[in-house]
Amino acid sequence: MAGALGLWAEARALLPGSEEELSLALSGEVDECVPPLLLRARALLYEAAPPCEAALRRLGDVLRDYAWEKLNAGPWRDVSKAWRQVYAYGCLFGALAEVAARRPLAPAVRLCDMGLLMGASVQDNVLARLVRLLQAHLPRADRRGAAPSSAKRARTESPPAPVVRPEDTVPHERCPSLEHFRDRYLIPQKPVVLEGIIDHWPCMKKWSVDYVRQVAGCRTVPVELGSRYTDEEWSQKLMTVNDFINQYIVNENSVGYLAQHQLFDQIPELKEDISIPDYCCLGEGEEDDITINAWFGPAGTISPLHQDPQQNFLAQVFGRKYIRLCSPQDSENLYPHESQLLHNTSQWYATSFAWHLPARNTLHKSISLRINDSSRKG
Repeated sequence: MAGALGLWAEARALLPGSEEELSLALSGEVDECVPPLLLRARALLYEAAPPCEAALRRLGDVLRDYAWEKLNAGPWRDVSKAWRQVYAYGCLFGALAEVAARRPLAPAVRLCDMGLLMGASVQDNVLARLVRLLQAHLPRADRRGAAPSSAKRARTESPPAPVVRPEDTVPHERCPSLEHFRDRYLIPQKPVVLEGIIDHWPCMKKWSVDYVRQVAGCRTVPVELGSRYTDEEWSQKLMTVNDFINQYIVNENSVGYLAQHQLFDQIPELKEDISIPDYCCLGEGEEDDITINAWFGPAGTISPLHQDPQQNFLAQVFGRKYIRLCSPQDSENLYPHESQLLHNTSQWYATSFAWHLPARNTLHKSISLRINDSSRKG
């Protein structure tokens, strides 16, 4: 009992000291029935210690269900930030209710992750701070996740590298100066392999399948199911990192891919293992404008030929990718899809510096850093 009350006190300490300080201001208008629900949930948090968990859980359920309908009513880009904030508050109240009820913490961790994935930041990103606290209190087996007894060890051996003709090889540079990189590659928009840039990153020595289990095994992430996102059977599913590893990395029952996900925003512990290269400062905007995505998957995944809206730095932590590049001048010959949803994707399976096709030959973990660059405009 004392331990459970201590955890509640730690969780409660993440919120402002008084009810009035916990502002529930939203970024836009919502239905008039929502603000009273938010106010009632806030009042419960300050009425008793711990609060009435049943009432707090009901309010969290109602807020999440109501906001969920709004989140799925149309294209994601048209979803109001205010409704994403409402959903985040519903996840926050639900997670706190689980803590107050002294129940197993895995459902509370999942609620925090759902708020981080589908919601918008509230209360100085309190969900990220709360899930880090809860994760530290999980039993070790729940925190790390366990592989099934029948699971095989993840295969990391590399098949022979594809043969590339010398005239088609992308140039390699070892730690070029910023000026050299800018003038020779960034401004002319030419691809280059930069060597020795990430050798000092802690992830280069620390990261493995077991390490990812240890740090993030209990966390919920979006996983792409299928080899290509253009295939009819392609879909997405939310699952824990541990379930993803067991089903798609270790046993390889089918193709699943943790792709283009801002994992480091969701799990800052992993971000501590990387650094932003100085070359990224050559882009427009501030460091916070750099988009950092994670890619983690088995052999056999293929991204169709496509064009990204920003310049990319691709960092390969382990495993191997084969990437075929096509010149931007060939864009009109690459048959992009006519639909707005796939307008940046070719109907032909091969690619460029503006268009590129990554094929993964082995189990792999990589990171992309995207910067804005005025040289690509016009």
